[in-house]
Amino acid sequence: MIEIYNLLQTALLIYMYAIVVYILMSWFPGARESSFGQMLGKIVEPYLEPFRKFIPPLGMIDISPIVAIFAIQFAKLGLEQLFIMIFF
Repeated sequence: MIEIYNLLQTALLIYMYAIVVYILMSWFPGARESSFGQMLGKIVEPYLEPFRKFIPPLGMIDISPIVAIFAIQFAKLGLEQLFIMIFF
């Protein structure tokens, strides 16, 4: 069961890094329009969309990805506590 826990934690970490890379790609012209940017957008945008509905941008700054990353961090902590409660 520890392997499943490690796999889930790693998957959440990789997804969080994908969000960060996608955010940083907005700083470079044409990066999101590249094939890698479009692929990453298809992976990340469905998760970010609900956050963007509830959190409006502050001027030119979109803080919804930051909140989305915090949500992943809370999910990781919740997963950790769940595994501790079940298996220890």
